[in-house]
Amino acid sequence: MIKTKFLKIKNFSKNIKSNNLKKRLNEILSSNHEVINSLKLNYDYSFSRKLIRKFNAKKKSINLIGMGGSILGTKAIYSFLRKKIKTNVTFIDNLSPNLKINKNKNLNIVVSKSGNTLETIINANIYIKQKQENIFITEDKNSLLRNLALKLKAEIIDHNNFIGGRYSVLSEVGMLPASLMGLNIKNFKRYNDLIKNKKFVDGLVTNVACIFYFIKKKKFNSVVLNYDEDSQDLFKWYQQLVAESLGKKGKGIFPIVSSMPKDNHSLLQLYLDGPKNNFFTIFYADQKKTHKIVDKSYFNLDENLVNKSIIDIIGSKKIATENIFSKKNIPYRSFDILEKNEETLGELFTFFILETILLGKIMRVDPFDQPAVELLKKETKKILKKN
Repeated sequence: MIKTKFLKIKNFSKNIKSNNLKKRLNEILSSNHEVINSLKLNYDYSFSRKLIRKFNAKKKSINLIGMGGSILGTKAIYSFLRKKIKTNVTFIDNLSPNLKINKNKNLNIVVSKSGNTLETIINANIYIKQKQENIFITEDKNSLLRNLALKLKAEIIDHNNFIGGRYSVLSEVGMLPASLMGLNIKNFKRYNDLIKNKKFVDGLVTNVACIFYFIKKKKFNSVVLNYDEDSQDLFKWYQQLVAESLGKKGKGIFPIVSSMPKDNHSLLQLYLDGPKNNFFTIFYADQKKTHKIVDKSYFNLDENLVNKSIIDIIGSKKIATENIFSKKNIPYRSFDILEKNEETLGELFTFFILETILLGKIMRVDPFDQPAVELLKKETKKILKKN
């Protein structure tokens, strides 16, 4: 069990020897890798407080333009902490032929590590006007988007060359937009406290040891049963993190996000009685204020439902799932969110990033590259050139 002030993680129950895993983890933590540095409180951002004050003072809504890791982390932050955020943010993260936005009053933030991401270039071309206020986050090198930023006399924030998009949420890529949403970015940085927490480190190692055991037993599907709608985007981020980091050399984990309790009525039969090639993460966030079920004269409700809140029902469904999984020996772990704030999300980001890097190391794949993705980019350019 891992418990902090903000979340509780029940580990996989399988008792697996971790052997050298803690040593491997310590090697990762003591490395000077920029991804690890970005998790720390003293990470040196390439933007200033003055820039944040300048744009915060204008109280504009934001259009955020990017693809994949350039935008998924920020979208996760926005959805998870939506009740705390007053700024309206539109995420332009796909090629949507008919998307309509207000082009006149927004601050545009364009994010692309390479500066040459095709979809981001297209969306920047469609949605950005010369007289608007624009911020570009991109590498300090010659690229189409950096050159565009220079022509527009936009603010340019240097993207850390050594941090890939899917790992960039606690760097400039996620923390600049979070600051402009009015969030306290220092509070996201939980790494320094977490690695001093023996239960956190032991729990992290236990989870990795179990997942590696499942892989060896041909369980390749990591299914997230998500009981919190505000966390759907968090697990879209997790999905990319796991798929792109570990899917190499014929190896990998297939991350699947299942929306609960809705998927009880479509996928649960398969999860319980289908092929035994899955392991599960059950995710739940407690909420204080939700609708209550009242006894109406014309409804004739089951007495067990009267005066129960929506979150009571969701919580009961979640516990029932855990009980059945235990009885059927289906491997699962669970995350209970005790409070929704920057600290909680920072702990989740840190946990999943460290877990993924450590898994990559013991699976003998490089968790930081994505060589196969380049094949599609090259093929698309070929086809566009022919047409």
